[in-house]
Amino acid sequence: MLTKKMSTAINKHMNTELFSAYLYLNMAAAAGVMGFKGTATWFMVQYQEEMVHFMKFYQYLNSQGEQATVAQMPAPASTFTSLLHFYEETLKHEQFITTCINDLVDQAVKEKDHASQIFLQWFITEQIEEEENDREIIGKLKLIGDNGYGLLQLDNELGTRVFTPPAGPAA
Repeated sequence: MLTKKMSTAINKHMNTELFSAYLYLNMAAAAGVMGFKGTATWFMVQYQEEMVHFMKFYQYLNSQGEQATVAQMPAPASTFTSLLHFYEETLKHEQFITTCINDLVDQAVKEKDHASQIFLQWFITEQIEEEENDREIIGKLKLIGDNGYGLLQLDNELGTRVFTPPAGPAA
């Protein structure tokens, strides 16, 4: 059983995941307009993943007898200056999400909410992967610099990413 405090915190974070999806959708659109079709594809996959995360929180709340409530949110950023800028902002955002997940885990531990602790473990593992992917892309972009051929090659590589729904219960 979720406490009111835990339910409120999870509901708030659920909306943060939805904001993440909107951010990545904006990034996909911006990358496409800039001619980075591979990066646009990469961010569309990221958008899909964030929608899965949103739905996991939504379903968890409902499964615990709590109502998931979608909140109004500010518009995410939609202007980016370079591929490096996209991914630096992505890493910064994912680090923020990691902090939020860690705060939820801390609260679940404090409240001895073992069910929420188990539920949140998947997200801890996911955040490790998210940050690692972003750092790897940033590293490649720093090596490439302004080399057009390198940027084109990396953009093509990023475009091979496909959405793979997570294993386990449907989100």
